Amino acid sequence: MMIASSFTRLALLSGSIALLTAPLMAQDAKSVPTVVDHMEFEANGLEDLELARPMMDPPLWTPSAPFQNPPTEAKRVLGKILFWEEQLSSDNTISCGTCHIPSSGGADPRIGRHPGFDGVFNTDDDVLGSPGVIKSDEMDQYLRSELFGLEPQVTRRVAQTNLMAMYQANLFWDGRAEFEFVDPESGEVVFQSGVGGLEIQALVPILSTDEMSHAGRTWDQVREKLTNARPMALASDLPADMQAALDVDPTYPELFEEAFGDPAINAVRIAYAMATYQRTLVPNETPWDLWNSGDQNAMTPQQIQGFTLMQNSSCTFCHPSPTFANSDFFVDGIRPPHEDTGRMEVTGSFSDRGRFRTPSIRNAGLRNRMMHNGGLADVDEILDFYARRNGFGPFFENLDNFGSIDFGAGNAAVRDFIQNGLTDPRVLNETFPFDRPQLYTERGAPNPSLDGAGSAGSGGAVPKMIAVVPPNLGNDDFKIGVDTALGGAQAWVAISSNPPVGGVVASDQLLGPITLNGSGDGMGYGTMHYPIPDNPALDGSTMWMQWVISDAGAVGGESRSEPARLDLFCSESLPCVVACVADFNADGLSNFLDVSAFLSAFSAQSTAADINNDGSFNFLDVSAFLSAFGQGCP
Repeated sequence: MMIASSFTRLALLSGSIALLTAPLMAQDAKSVPTVVDHMEFEANGLEDLELARPMMDPPLWTPSAPFQNPPTEAKRVLGKILFWEEQLSSDNTISCGTCHIPSSGGADPRIGRHPGFDGVFNTDDDVLGSPGVIKSDEMDQYLRSELFGLEPQVTRRVAQTNLMAMYQANLFWDGRAEFEFVDPESGEVVFQSGVGGLEIQALVPILSTDEMSHAGRTWDQVREKLTNARPMALASDLPADMQAALDVDPTYPELFEEAFGDPAINAVRIAYAMATYQRTLVPNETPWDLWNSGDQNAMTPQQIQGFTLMQNSSCTFCHPSPTFANSDFFVDGIRPPHEDTGRMEVTGSFSDRGRFRTPSIRNAGLRNRMMHNGGLADVDEILDFYARRNGFGPFFENLDNFGSIDFGAGNAAVRDFIQNGLTDPRVLNETFPFDRPQLYTERGAPNPSLDGAGSAGSGGAVPKMIAVVPPNLGNDDFKIGVDTALGGAQAWVAISSNPPVGGVVASDQLLGPITLNGSGDGMGYGTMHYPIPDNPALDGSTMWMQWVISDAGAVGGESRSEPARLDLFCSESLPCVVACVADFNADGLSNFLDVSAFLSAFSAQSTAADINNDGSFNFLDVSAFLSAFGQGCP
C-alpha cells in the first residue's frame, strides 16, 4: 500500500486508527486476517508526523491483586528479598531473579542449550533455554542426567519476561498458571480468581527439579532452610529498601512476622510476598507512555511512525497498547507444533497444539532471544520472520493465519519503536523499582574455585571436580561432586587448611569411603555432603578439597581430581553476628540446658559440636566448650 500524501498520513494518525482496527479486534483469535501485506512510506514524509497526534490510549492501570493478598510495603520488601534469594534453591546457585534480570528486559541473559524434541544437541530443534541446577536425587546426591550429564540442566522453553506478568490472565508459555491457587502444603484452594497467576507461578520453579530443586524437595525443607538462613548472605550491593528491611529484621522469621503478623513461613506466604513485589514492577515510563500522556517530544518522529505502522497492521491484534500483549495463545510457526505442543499440554485439546501465550513487546529490545524456543535473536529477526525475508519464515503446519507482515521502507521505524520507544529507562538502568542486588553467581571470581590439575586413572580419564555450591557459613546443603572417575570405585575426599603441594591436597581430614556410581573407565561419579558450621570464627578462612579414587589403573593406585579452593564467608552483604558458644541452644541464656544440648550434639557428632573446627570430635571440643561455658556470655 503506497501512502502518497500528507493528508492520508494525517488520517492514519487520527482517530481513524480505531476505526481501522475495530473490525480486526472482533475477529476470532484463532484466525487473524492480514491487514498489511506490504507497506511503503515516502522517505521524506516524516515531517508531518511531528504535528500529528492520534487519540490517546489508556495508560497502564494499577495491577489488580486478589483480595486475599492485599499489598503492603512489608510484604513487597519481603517478596523482593525472596525473589533475589539464591538460597531459595536447593544448592544455593539459582534465585527467581537469576532468570529475570531487569536490564535484559526481565528475561534471562544467560543462554543454555536444550537438545529439543529429538534429544540431539546442535540440531535445528534445539532450544536456547535457561541453565538451572545440576540434577540431584531425593537425597540431594548428584544424579547423571540423560541429556546434560552432570552439567546444569537447561529449561525446554525460554524464560519469559516477568515485567508485565501482572497484567496477564495466565502465566507460563502454556498458560498453566491460571484460575485456582491451591496451597501446595494443604491441598486446599486458597482462591479462585483471574488475577492470581503471579501467586500460582511464583511457587513452581522453587520445587522444579531442572530449575531450582533436587528431586522430592518438600516445603518443609524449604521452610527449614529459610528459618536458619541468613537472608541475602550470598548477594552483594543490596538496594536501599532491602538493606533497610534487613537492618531491622535480620532473619526470615522476623521478616515474615513484619509482613504477616507472625513468624510462620509457608508456601502461600512466599507466593503472596513475591507476587506483591512483582506487581510493583510496572514499566510505564517508556517514551511511548510519556508520549501517550501528552509529551509530544517523548518519541522521535521515526518512533511515532513505527507505532503508527504497527497500529495499522495485524501486529496490533496480538500486541495492542497499552500492554502490548493480549494474553491469548497462537501458533507462531517458529517450529513444527509436534516438537512442543504448548497449550495442548494444559487443555488436552488438539486445537491448542503448538499454541503459546503472547508475550508483551515492552522492553523486548533488551532481550537477547525471542519466541518460546529462543529461535530468534532480536527485534530485527522478529521483523524478518513475520515478513518472510532473509531466510526467515514459519513452518505452516497448524499455523495461525497471520500472513506476511512486511513494513517495507517503514521497517526501520517499527524497529526503532519496539527497540527504543517501548524501553523503560528504569528497566534498562535497573533503578527503583527495578533495582536489584548483585547475585553470587555474577561474581567475577568463582568460589569455590579450581586450584590445580588432577591425575588420570583407568583409561586416561582425569576425575573432574564438581564444586558449584557457595561455601557460606551455616550452609547445611554444601556438597561437592566428582565425575569421569572409575565407575564403582571407592573414593575419599581429602580436606586441608593448607594449599595443595604438587597438585596433592594433604589429608588433614579424609572423608569416605564413598562408592562411586556408574561402571567403567571415566564413568564413575559421586557426591560428598559437607555441612559448613555456622561458626563466625571461620569467616575468611580457606580450605582445600580433593577427590581421591582407588584405581589400580592409576599411577600409585590413586587418581585425583583437581583441588577445589573454598574461601569460607558468613555474608556478602550483612555483618556476621558472633554467636556465644556458651549459649549452645541459642535461647539467650547460658545454663545447664546448653550443657545438655552440647552433649547431645557431641554424641551425635553434629558439626555444631566441633567447637575447635578441626573436623573431629574429641576431648578438645569438650574442653573448648567447658572453657567457653565457664566464661559465660557477654
